[in-house]
Order: sequence, then structure tokens, then C-alpha cells
Amino acid sequence: MANYDVIIIGSGPGGYVCAIRCAQLGLKTAVVEGRDTLGGTCLNVGCIPSKALLHATHMLHEAEHNFAAMGLKGKSPSVDWKQMLSYKEETIGTNTKGIEFLFKKNKIDWLKGWGSIPAAGQVKVGDDVHEAKTIIIASGSDVAQLKGVDIDEKTVVSSTGALELGKVPKKMVVIGAGVIGLELGSVYKRLGAEVTVVEFLDVITPGMDGEVQKTFQKLLKKQGLEFVMGAAVQGVDVKGGKATVTYKMRSDDSEHTLDADTVLVATGRRPYTDGLGLDALGVEMSERGQIKTDGHYKTSVDGIYAIGDCIDGPMLAHKAEDEGMACAEGIAGQKPHVNYDVIPGVIYTHPEVANVGKTEEQLKDEGRAYKVGKFSFMGNGRAKANFAGDGFVKILADKATDRILGAHIIGPMAGDLIHEICVAMEFGAAAEDLARTCHAHPTYSEAVREAALACGDGPIHS
Repeated sequence: MANYDVIIIGSGPGGYVCAIRCAQLGLKTAVVEGRDTLGGTCLNVGCIPSKALLHATHMLHEAEHNFAAMGLKGKSPSVDWKQMLSYKEETIGTNTKGIEFLFKKNKIDWLKGWGSIPAAGQVKVGDDVHEAKTIIIASGSDVAQLKGVDIDEKTVVSSTGALELGKVPKKMVVIGAGVIGLELGSVYKRLGAEVTVVEFLDVITPGMDGEVQKTFQKLLKKQGLEFVMGAAVQGVDVKGGKATVTYKMRSDDSEHTLDADTVLVATGRRPYTDGLGLDALGVEMSERGQIKTDGHYKTSVDGIYAIGDCIDGPMLAHKAEDEGMACAEGIAGQKPHVNYDVIPGVIYTHPEVANVGKTEEQLKDEGRAYKVGKFSFMGNGRAKANFAGDGFVKILADKATDRILGAHIIGPMAGDLIHEICVAMEFGAAAEDLARTCHAHPTYSEAVREAALACGDGPIHS
């Protein structure tokens, strides 16, 4: 039995970043992880492998649709699905091995196995009980189950199963028009599958800026994805390796069916706290199964903290990372702060979609006076040259002070472009501050400047 300053349960983005920061601050640190590799859902069966497949299939799309126009002649590449999955696995391995290296570099112990907390200050892994002054729960989240739908990871799959299908299906039904469903739906559409997305609500990507939602759905339809909106899935029947999805239209209660080779259930995620022993400890939980914490990530039990997907807030890897760093610094006696108003969200389809801060709908609900600066990528020279003119940059600023309140981008490299606006918001910048900052030409980022100019006297190239 070893004694530690900190034991972290979970090695996902929140857990491993927290561990490294703890070690940097001189705390003797260990991480409990039951997988054979570090990195949690994100690196093993989430963010990283899905981005590998998104990248590979986007290259295929470019070859099939844009190469000839650029003078790149020849037969379009065929898909070697086995090799594509191998590329995905190699990508995962490179990243997980990188975390192992960082653990060794920072002298962090990996306690291999699934952990539980028998008492405050104790973590049990297998038959061993380890003591720690502080325990940090970073156990992440799991796939949310849908009533009447049994996931077998063969015909009816979660995002995990969708990343390792034996073959590309001819027909795929995606239940849920959120980030995961649209990203993986895009992957399989590019690979040749017929993809139909069934969504309970009347809009895709709930909570996103309304104008972006409409444009995004229009572009995905243009790419060949089909949508059934306002539909409540009643069940999925599997026979002989084929599935039949039954759904009811909310508007008139009419019942319909869809046949599919593969059904992807992408209806969200839930906090994963099973087996930790939190009930017996008296750790206070919310109605949604989240661990309740105060402003410093403390739970209701002294010495136990929690971060990431298992607590309140958006289930985003980078949100968990920020909380991991802040939690470590707080334990070490510093005064950290996470600005939850400036946490970006990104969808890695093509075009990408990114947002930060308030939407127009939120500002209207708050009764706040605001102005909109918008610029289309069709006015951006680099975007037009790269067949990436779809989409726009939209900046929302306070009408009186010009302070940036939010931004929404749909277009090329949106997930990277959003960070210029994040930095500006973090420092309380006005739209004019962005507009008066020189941007290199020709770059996609000029569209951000033009949108900022549109908050004032108007953009130059529109």
C-alpha cells in the first residue's frame, strides 16, 4: 500500500491532464484506470478515432468531387476499409502511448484496474487499498440508453461500435441529430452508405444558434444525408442481421418504419459513476446522476473532488481538461478560475461548425440589446480557391459597448478559427478590437475580421 497526495480515478482528458498538473505542482500522484490503455473514452473510442475517420473520408470526398477541377486526373481511390480501420488504430496507439510517456516523465503511478472508494482517503483497486489526502473523480461518461432499443454493438451500435464495424453498411439509420450522430453519419455517407437521421426535436444540434442549425442541415442534405425530424423512436427490431426502426411522428402520432443494416444510437451520454461506492459514502448526486460539486470541484464529502463529464456542464474533453488543471491548482493552494462563458464547441463535419458564448436566441430571451456582424466564406479568397465557400462567420456584440458576446462559425477550419474569438472574449475585447487587428492574406481567418468589421461600418469584401 502506497500513500499519495492525490489519487485520480479515470485517465481521460480530465483525469490525465489533472494528474500531470498535480505532478508539476509537486504532488505525489497516481491515476486509476481499468482500460488496457490510458486516455479514456476520448482517445480510445471517441474524439481521436472519430477524427481519424472523418479526415480519411474527407480526403475521399475531395478526390471524388474536387480533384478533377484542380487538374488532378485519374481514377478516384477505392476504399480499403480494413486499412482505414488500421490507420484509425495506429492513430489511437500513438496518442495513448504518448500519455504513458507523459506519466513516466512526470513520475505518475498508473494503478491498473477499476477503482472504488471504500472510505474518504482510500481508493481500492483490485485487492489493494491505497491512501490519499485527496481523491479526484474523473470517471467520465457512458452512452445513454434509449428505451426500447437494445445495443448489441453489431447491428445496433453506439459510437463505440460505429468506429469498428466489420464492413460499411448499405443503409444506416442514425438516432439523434447531435454532434456524434452527425459526425459518424457523415463518415458513412462519404463511404457510400445511405444515411437517414431520425431526430425527436424539430431542429438538429439542440442549443446551437438557430441560423447555423438551418444552414448546417441544408448543407448536410446537400451532401446526401436524409432527415426525419420530430420523430420519436419506438423501438428497433433485429432479425437476421438486419434492423427495422419504428418511429412515431410527434405532429400526428402516425407510425412509420425504416430498414437498415446498421442503427447508430447517438442520443447523448450519461455520467459514469457505477461501482465507485458513492451512495455508501454519502456523496450528493443530482437528479440527472451527476456528482454535485461546489465552485472548487469539492463534493459533499471532505477530501473528494470531481471533474469532467461526471459533474454539471457540457460533456466536452477540453472542459474536463480545464477543470482538471483548476482542480489541481486549487488543491495546491493556488486561486484558479475556469470561465464557463468562453468554452468553445466544435462539430468536425465538413464544413466544420464551431461556437462560443451566447446565441441570438439566448440574447433575445435575456432581453439584451445586441448587434450582428456576419460574413460569408464566399467572400473569402482562400475559401473559394479551396472549394470551401459554404458557410459564414457570425459575431454577436453588445449594442452599446461593442463587447463580443458570442460567435458562431460554419465553414472551413471553424474549430480552429473560433479560438481567436475565444481569446478576444477572455480579455473582454470589442468587435472593433478584432476588426483593427491585421490578419494575414489569404487566410480563412480574414472572414473573422470581416465579420468583426460587419459589427461596425461594414465588411470590405461583401
